[in-house]
Amino acid sequence: MAGAAGGLPAYLRLDLAELRRRAEFGLDLLRSCEVCPRDCHVDRLADHWSFCKIGRLAIVSSAFPHFGEEDCLRGWNGSGTIFFSMCNLRCSFCQNADISQQKVGREVAPQELAGIMIGLQERGCHNINFVTPEHVVPQILEALPLAVEMGLRLPLVYNTSSYDSMHSLRLLDGIVDIYMPDFKYWDREASRLYLKAPDYPEVARRTVAEMHRQVGPLVIDRSGLARRGVLLRHLVMPGALEDTRQIMRWIAETLGPNTYVNVMAQYHPAGQVGRNPRYDAINRRIFPEEYAAAVRAALDAGITRLDHRAAGALLP
Repeated sequence: MAGAAGGLPAYLRLDLAELRRRAEFGLDLLRSCEVCPRDCHVDRLADHWSFCKIGRLAIVSSAFPHFGEEDCLRGWNGSGTIFFSMCNLRCSFCQNADISQQKVGREVAPQELAGIMIGLQERGCHNINFVTPEHVVPQILEALPLAVEMGLRLPLVYNTSSYDSMHSLRLLDGIVDIYMPDFKYWDREASRLYLKAPDYPEVARRTVAEMHRQVGPLVIDRSGLARRGVLLRHLVMPGALEDTRQIMRWIAETLGPNTYVNVMAQYHPAGQVGRNPRYDAINRRIFPEEYAAAVRAALDAGITRLDHRAAGALLP
């Protein structure tokens, strides 16, 4: 396993010719876009766009050493986080709606995106963390060989909603070191209402299983840093304990009980919640007993690597 024990990041086991070949295949997906499950089939190479509102070039809203991630990612120097603008979901409760649903930031050419990665490496970050990358995988792949030529050597973190294309994930096989998917909802109607994607549950099951097939369980080195594997997040939502139970059972049965799962308590009304009565059911923080039941659901499913240490400080 490339990079599994603190060795080379996965992509450095591939030569530049292979990295460029992956980029070419990725760019071809933009021609009649199939970069995400929405399959909009617009020509993004011609700078047309549809649901995600991103054309030929990615838009970066910010890039900085992030100390708010899990301990094994942030370490002591921070996770080198690159936030991409826009998203292929429309979560009604998005806490970063100003980024994910508005074009905040600037377009970056491949050379500039590569330079951003190098800049984060030079600041001592432990990894490069792509946030909301689902709709810009080709642009990331296009920049990667340029960054390698400039000296990039950090593990890559793919920080995703799990609403990903299998086309994109196959191109990332052997390139991404750490997948960090968020499994939001199990129920199709909840996904339709809150995410604007009724097929989200089946897409997430398919893509998270593929991520796990590629990199396996999370490997943490002696210094406490993640090197390779899946780190799965689940945000506990108000009134959605049955979704949590189903997701935890699926994780244990499909990925295995050794899957690293972060059960998160920090939901709060944001985005359109509180503004639109359609979302009144989630217009509150979660109750302490809901979070306790979510943790119990994970333990009952047999999950053995459970991260819920921050919950006490986050609950109301």
